[in-house]
Amino acid sequence: MSFQTGLSGLNAASKNLDVIGNNIANAGTAGAKKSRAEFAEVIASTIGAGGSGGQAGIGVEVSAVSQEFSQGNISVTGNTLDLAINGDGFFPLIPYNATGQDKDKPSLYSRSGIFKLDQDGYVVNNNGEKLYGINYDLSGGQTLGPLRIDTSTSNAPAQTTTIGMQFNLDARAVVWNTPTPTTPLTTYGTSITAYDTQGIAQDVKVYMRRVADTGGPLPTPLVNNWEVFTDPTSAATATTSNVATLQFDSNGKLLNPGPFTLPFTTKNGTFNAQASFTNSTQFASSFGVTTLSQNGNPDGSFTGIKISESGVITARYSNGKSMDACQIQLASFRNNQGLQPVGGGNWVATNSSGVATPGTPGTLSLGSVRSGALEDSNVDLTAELVNMMTAQRAYQANVQTIKTQDQALSALTSLR
Repeated sequence: MSFQTGLSGLNAASKNLDVIGNNIANAGTAGAKKSRAEFAEVIASTIGAGGSGGQAGIGVEVSAVSQEFSQGNISVTGNTLDLAINGDGFFPLIPYNATGQDKDKPSLYSRSGIFKLDQDGYVVNNNGEKLYGINYDLSGGQTLGPLRIDTSTSNAPAQTTTIGMQFNLDARAVVWNTPTPTTPLTTYGTSITAYDTQGIAQDVKVYMRRVADTGGPLPTPLVNNWEVFTDPTSAATATTSNVATLQFDSNGKLLNPGPFTLPFTTKNGTFNAQASFTNSTQFASSFGVTTLSQNGNPDGSFTGIKISESGVITARYSNGKSMDACQIQLASFRNNQGLQPVGGGNWVATNSSGVATPGTPGTLSLGSVRSGALEDSNVDLTAELVNMMTAQRAYQANVQTIKTQDQALSALTSLR
């Protein structure tokens, strides 16, 4: 029996060394999870009337090789499509071949987040397997499938329909009159870039001039009035069609921030925009513009993507606009230990793991997605080297068991 016992120990120690060696080999593999060999005693038979003392062991066997799914460290790479899962979950992958989805192969699940865009805009890993999730269309619809980002389309131009301005008008300014050499012009001005329906930019001039106060005498409050108008080359050419009148109280607070309809002219015609002047003031300090904003844009070409922690992939365009293109889904399992490794950093579901449950990153028990980073292997090299030395000693000890049994048999056969 000792030969069999020693041989089983050799096999178990050898398998343990294989597992430890695989851990060490994959210490630098993104998303790799360390494994461990689990052993069980082998009993040959029961001797005598029973009880634990009557059982004879004949060695050991490897009962299982399990994986530990603890979180690995997250290392920053700077590559947008390098993705790390911070928490529970797996990237769901769909196998594809030259003709389309390979339906003869099961869906795969991975913690390795090394992805890129292929020539058709699909998010794929180095094996060509496509990342699964939700795709958005321009009408707001959603479809499940392999994630795709259309890098060939542009962001359409949009006409400016709203303008926002915040400024301070000098309370010391006098009421505007047609200027003469002895009466300085007390008109302030700025400009903002607006866009027509074709995305053509137009520098829109905006002027402000103080006009006669209204209200008073006390107890009727006095209101300071300013006219804001667009496009004319001088204050003298302003008309009622392009003028908004702003009213300020005695504390310099704007009473009517708008919006007001103001026109602007491009070579394609005249367009109206709704102008608001929220938080503008009239204080006794120099004229100054705090903010200028508008909602139009020119045509924009695709420049890249950004990915949020919830897995939303947003396309970015040269005109400064962005649009959500798709969203990564993560998969969770009832029992991660039941997943079967199939190589390439992938697992497949089994009856023991249960079916995959998809979900949005950062919800329920799922972790968040971190763009520009990768999850390191959770292998502890120092611990594995210690385990390797222990397994090596076990192997040597089992060799000695076989040697001792051989010596005993040799002594027995030499008897006369």
